[in-house]
Amino acid sequence: MIIVNLDVMMARRKMSSGELANRIGITQANLSILKNQKAKAVRFSTLNDICKALDCQPGDILEYQPDPED
Repeated sequence: MIIVNLDVMMARRKMSSGELANRIGITQANLSILKNQKAKAVRFSTLNDICKALDCQPGDILEYQPDPED
């Protein structure tokens, strides 16, 4: 399972959801879907924009954890 730690990086950078959404050009609703583990996919271009806005690496946002059902 892939865990999205976007809220952690946003807190570290003291950036609100609204500010990040505006900087990367997506709606707050779509950002919320990503933050709340509801997204089934993320475009590399969106991930690139997030990393640029938060000055971080993709590994700072995405984390792999084994699925407890396996």
